[in-house]
Order: sequence, then structure tokens, then C-alpha cells
Amino acid sequence: MRQCAPFTLKSFYAILYLMSDIVTDFRVDQKVVYPSQGVGIIISIVEKEFKSEKIPYYIIYLEVSDMTIWVPVEKASGLGIRPVVSQAEAEKAIALIGETYEPIPSDWKMRYQMNLDLLKKGSVEDIASIVRSLYHRSKVKELPILERKLYDSALRLLEDEISSSLQKTREEVETIIFTRLESH
Repeated sequence: MRQCAPFTLKSFYAILYLMSDIVTDFRVDQKVVYPSQGVGIIISIVEKEFKSEKIPYYIIYLEVSDMTIWVPVEKASGLGIRPVVSQAEAEKAIALIGETYEPIPSDWKMRYQMNLDLLKKGSVEDIASIVRSLYHRSKVKELPILERKLYDSALRLLEDEISSSLQKTREEVETIIFTRLESH
């Protein structure tokens, strides 16, 4: 007698998705970046009825925060959800960290807003430049609490995406990042 694989909720969602005619930019099991949250994996794509209309959603699991979110497919790009960068782009971001940086404004409120805007854009290079500038600023003077939180968040996001892209552990990526930061 032939044994079948166990039936799971994830396989059920995958079957529903295959049977539907939902057109999406991403697929089930694809890793994506949700700006300000980190790398997640699309565990399913489902339709849910809202005001008599069927709306397709990505169901994304974010391991770093152990959170599952539902994102309407049509709003994903507007929220900045994008694929994890390629290995070449990840290496470019790591190289950027080691480059000479331009001094940033000494007014921490202006600096904070500038970096917060970059973080919301969500590109790996923008996040790398935030980490680089705030790291070097912290060597001059201790960062205010809000800026310290922004730095920690940007560092976590950078480690998360680069480790996913390069298929290295977060610890390995952290070592690479700090080696580059210390080179200047």
C-alpha cells in the first residue's frame, strides 16, 4: 500500500492557490522583505471575502518576530514588499558599509528623520548606509535612545536580509558587517 505525505494546512492553502486564478508578483515559499519588519516567507496566498468582494492576500510569516501577517496582494508593492536581494546586491551592501562615509547632520532630530525616511524606503543599500553612519556617529558620541533603537533595528534588518541572501548565519553576517565597519 502506497503512503501519502501528511495533509497540512499549508498544503491545503497551496492547493487552493493552484486552483484559483489569482495573479501575483510572488509565489508560495518565496522569501520577501517587508520594510521595517524583516525577511519573511510567503506561506500561502488566499482569497478572503470583504464587502462582497474576494480579495487575494499574501500570508507572510516573519520568523524574526514570530509573526504572521496578511497583506492584500494589490497593496504589497505600495507597502514596499520586495524579493530578497541577490547575492551580488548583498555583497554590494556589505562593501558599502566599509566605504568612507560623509558626515551626517549633528542635529540628532534631523539625522533621525533622515535615517527613518531611508529605513521606510527599505532598500538594502539604504539600510546599510543607516548602519554605517549611525555606527560611526556612535563612536563620536553616544546616540540618543530613539536613534539607538533605529540603529539596532536597521542592523537587525540588514543582518536578516544579507544572511538570507548569502545563506549564512546571522552570526556570520554580523561578524562580516562589524569587520567592515571597523575597517574605517
